Amino acid sequence: MISYDELTIPQATQMQKKLAAHINLQPYNKTPRTIAGADISFNKSSPTVYAGVVVLSFPDLKLLSYSLAVTETTFPYVSGYLAFREMPAITKAWDQLRVKPDLLVFDGQGVLHPRRLGIATHFGILTDQPTIGCAKTMLYGDYNNPELEKFSTSPIYAKAELSGYALRTKMAVKPVFVSPGHLTDPQSALDIMMQCVGRYRIPEPTRIAHAMVNRFRTGELVEGFYE
Repeated sequence: MISYDELTIPQATQMQKKLAAHINLQPYNKTPRTIAGADISFNKSSPTVYAGVVVLSFPDLKLLSYSLAVTETTFPYVSGYLAFREMPAITKAWDQLRVKPDLLVFDGQGVLHPRRLGIATHFGILTDQPTIGCAKTMLYGDYNNPELEKFSTSPIYAKAELSGYALRTKMAVKPVFVSPGHLTDPQSALDIMMQCVGRYRIPEPTRIAHAMVNRFRTGELVEGFYE
């Protein structure tokens, strides 16, 4: 299993820069049959990281299977480097899936990152998997607030390059921040995420993943693969 615990922050920075050279942002022109959501939970003062990947049918977004995994890490909690804490647990959960989804959405950043390597991009490059970042907060880039109506959008630019969109998923509620991870582009990432919006602010793949991980962390669910 992947481990980053021996890396220093400068070494992690160099790794991000090397991986960023392999980013492939291209339109995702297929109609996926399945879409997954990935989320993690940890206390920044604890070495334990809980991860979950849920696989949903698309476009009806029904839960088909899910995988839960837990790992320990000593990599420090530093903004812009959270993937180095999260990747081992997410990878363990991913490896437990018997059938891989067509697309994977992360509760985190794609290319909207100072070195263009948020968790969605980092994971997508290492697995050659189409990925999308759908974050609850902004990390990097510039945008204007979208209109207050549901499904309003506003482009996000990073170094003058269109890199994602702010998407209003509920009337007058704070937007989410969508960016391509790997093997998608800003427009196709937005198109897919708009089809994943349900009754809540957080789109269904990552909302369901978040709920499963919380049940796992509190002991209601146990590690393993379920379908």
